[in-house]
Parts: sequence; structure tokens; C-alpha cells
Amino acid sequence: MAPAAAPPLTFLPMPLSSLRPTRPAALALSLLVMLTGCASAPPAAPPAMDAPSTARAAPADLPDLSRWWRGFDDPLLAALVEEALAGNLDLASARSRVVQARALREQAAAALAPQLSLGASATRQRSGGATATNMGPLLSASWELDASGQLGATERGAAADVAAAQASVLASAHSLAGEVALAYVALRGSLAQQALVQSSLEAQQQTLQITQWRAQAGLATSLDVEQARTSVEQTRAQLPAYATAIAQGEHALAVLLGQAPRTLQARLGTDRTLPTPSSPLAGLEERLERGVPAELLRRRPDLVAAEATITAELARLDARRAARRPDFSLSGTLGWKAATLAALGGSASLVATLVAAVDWPLADGGLRAAQVDAQQAVLEQARLSWRAAALTAAQDAEDSLSAAAGSRAQARALATAVEAATLALQLARQRYEAGLIDFTTLLDAQRTLLTLQTSRAGAEVEQRQNLIRLFKALGGGVSAADLAAVAAHAAPNR
Repeated sequence: MAPAAAPPLTFLPMPLSSLRPTRPAALALSLLVMLTGCASAPPAAPPAMDAPSTARAAPADLPDLSRWWRGFDDPLLAALVEEALAGNLDLASARSRVVQARALREQAAAALAPQLSLGASATRQRSGGATATNMGPLLSASWELDASGQLGATERGAAADVAAAQASVLASAHSLAGEVALAYVALRGSLAQQALVQSSLEAQQQTLQITQWRAQAGLATSLDVEQARTSVEQTRAQLPAYATAIAQGEHALAVLLGQAPRTLQARLGTDRTLPTPSSPLAGLEERLERGVPAELLRRRPDLVAAEATITAELARLDARRAARRPDFSLSGTLGWKAATLAALGGSASLVATLVAAVDWPLADGGLRAAQVDAQQAVLEQARLSWRAAALTAAQDAEDSLSAAAGSRAQARALATAVEAATLALQLARQRYEAGLIDFTTLLDAQRTLLTLQTSRAGAEVEQRQNLIRLFKALGGGVSAADLAAVAAHAAPNR
């Protein structure tokens, strides 16, 4: 038979008047139970899967990065950017790292403040047939003077980490806004090209019908009919690829917004109009033809984050060096110790201590020197990373600038070519119907026009995307005031 389950333990409140001095063991047990009850807390429940994350800070933690996208004269684009900045999961994760960095900064700042603690003790000893009992509350205090400067340097490094984390959030948000715009333009471009192919398919189907009628009348051959049918099916075969690109573009936009893949399908619709930039935005690359000013690159949030990382590593190097210097601390206790509860209030039970200590490392086998050398290497890595990021930023800007100029010229040339191909197709159709040219010439004119039309649509998409890439490369949308706010977020909360 299995043993019966033990009943749960229940602690009943007990008035202090019921504690008798002759029972010190009971008093000690009561004190320990009360202290345990004060120190214990119920375990935190795991967050619900659909609970809003605290890492999604209020919109005030980011500048209005959507203001630049309003210059494209497309309200839906600006709205999608705003929703992405509020709901993107990667950006929310970056914000949580800022919360973590701030907590570590406050932890480092707390080490500079005096530390106080309150406790209680109850001991019972038996030796040589005699029993001794001591009990009483105890107040402890300690303060590290930070004469070496190690704690202060550690706090400065933690504050710089906050600035780096906040700048990384700004960099992630800036990149996210650009990715949303790039995906949106690509989606609209796919819809426009799909419409062009569909229109060409309908025209080719009409040509096939006319060719079949002409063959029945003896004015065309069966070869002409089969060539027309081949052209129709070749054009029809292009439509599934565009349908796939459109669906994937809708899914990509939804995920960037932190939503399920098919959420935006009805909202995006079938509008194939490409966002048109306003005059100031359209002339951006023309104003930068002589080169990219360095002050524009310094607004890139990723470079600001790299600079803050250098500051943090430099502060940690100061902390490593300070660890080799002497440091001082003060500590003390104030308490009462007595054998009975009634005797705790007497002056004879008062116990006070004050300790001043100095810590001066003399020999550690080269440990601290090696730590300084290692931190110097980490600092050098941070500096090299900043230089690499600056070179990459300059390359991105110059590449985007040249690509924007190239795509603009390509779009102009293709527009002229489309006009000529449209006129050539009209003439070819008239001459074919008049029996002056063969069917192959008409088919070539149709295929040429479709190729040029889709190429022009792709060039217009590329032109807008290159403008967006140039904007991203220059840190567009981030002002000097926004960068100053990064430093404000890193300031200690005192």
C-alpha cells in the first residue's frame, strides 16, 4: 500500500507576545520563516504568445523616417513604411537590445552608489554541555570610493553601449524603410509588366484569329497559322512567372510589416502605377554628380553606431588600466545581538563596526597587463571596423549614384525605342493585311515591341530603386537632431 500523502505545511500567524524567552529555538525558526517569506516570490508566468512585446517602444523612440517616402506621391507607400517601423519583428528585437543595454548601464552606475542591506540572524550553539543563543537584526553598508576610476570607466562604456544600440535601432529602421520601398516598387513593376504581357497576348490572339481567317480564304498558309499560335503560347508562358513574382512580392511586404504572408493581398490590389518621386527627390542624383559630400555619409546610423562602439571599447580600456591601480572602500555594520528578545533593546547588545580597506594589486603573474593588451586589440578592431564601414558607405553612395544616372539614361532611350517600335508594328500590320510583307515580319514587330515595353518598365523600376538605394546610402531621412537624440537616450537616468 502506498503511503498516504503528507498534508501541506501551513504557517499560522503568531503574536510576538506568545514567544517566550525560554524558547530561543522557536524564535529563531520564526525569524527564518518570516525572512524566507519576504524574500520569496511566486514564479513569473510565461508571456502569452499573443501578448504585445514590451520591446516595441513608442513611436517617439524613432524619428519620422516615413516623411521622405511621402515625396513619392503614393500614400500607400508611406503608410506601409510607418506600419513596418511599428510592427517589424527584427526591429522589435533590436529595440529589446537597447532595453538590455540601458539595464546594464544602470547596473554599472549602481556600483558607484553606497550599498545598504538589512538582515536578521538567529544562532544556537551547544558546547561542553552549555547552550548559547544569539539573535538580532543587522544593518550593513558599503561604499567603494572608486579612487582608481575603474567603476566610472565601466559606466562610461555601458553608456556608450546604449548609444551604439540606439544607433543600431535607427540603422535597422532606416534600412527597413528602404527595403519596404524597394519591395513595393518591385511589386508595382511586376504588375505593370504583367499587364503589358497580357495586353500583348490579347493582340497576338487577335492576330492569330485574323491569320486563321486569311488561311481559310486562301490568303495565308498553315505555316503562318502555326507561327501565330506559337507566338501566342510563348507570350502566355510568361504570365505564370509574373504571377509568382507578384505573390512573392506581396508576401515579402507582409513579412516586413510583421504580418502573415497573405495579409496584404487585398489591400495592395492590382494597381500597377509606379510611385513617382517629386522634383526635389528626382533631382537628388543630379545635385550629387560631382561626388558625395562626407557630411552626408556621417549621417548614416550604422557609422554612428560604429563610432559609439569605439567609445565603449575605449572606456573599457580605461577600466582595464584602472584595475592595476590601488582602490579604496568603506564598509560598516550596525546591529544588536542578545540571547533573549527582551535584551535586544539594551545598549549592551549594540554592535557596530567600521572597516576601511585598500586593494593594491602588486603581482598577478601578468594577468592585468594581458587584459589591457587584449582590450587594446579589441579597440583596434572597433576602429578598423569603423574604417571598413566608412569605405563601404562611400562605395554604396558612389555605386548608387552611378547606377541612378545609368538607369535614368536607359529609361529615356527605351522610351524612345518603344515609340518607334509601336509605330513599326502599326505599319507592319497594315502592310501585312495589304499582302505586302510576310507573316514573319509582323511577328517580329510584335515581339520587339513587347520586349521593349517590358524592358522600359523594368528600367523605370530600376530607376526608382536606384534612387531609393542612393537615399539609403546617404542616410537620408536622418537629421542631425535625430543623431543628437541618440546621445540623449544614452544619458544616465539620474
